[in-house]
Amino acid sequence: MKNSKKRRPTKFKTIKLKVSARQKKSLENYCRSRGVTPNKMIKMSIKPLLQNYSSSVPVIPVSPRQLQLFGVE
Repeated sequence: MKNSKKRRPTKFKTIKLKVSARQKKSLENYCRSRGVTPNKMIKMSIKPLLQNYSSSVPVIPVSPRQLQLFGVE
């Protein structure tokens, strides 16, 4: 007998965003020319930005010439 674990179902969350009519037309034309769906294209575009930040907050480097506001160092 095969001893395998049941896979847990993946949990998905919904994100809504608004685009103008011109942006939507552009998105549809781009996707049609590349042979992908708009959903896949958006996922591919944001994947590099979101891939490594699920457990930690990215540190934004601060320039030494930046003004010190509120007296916090």
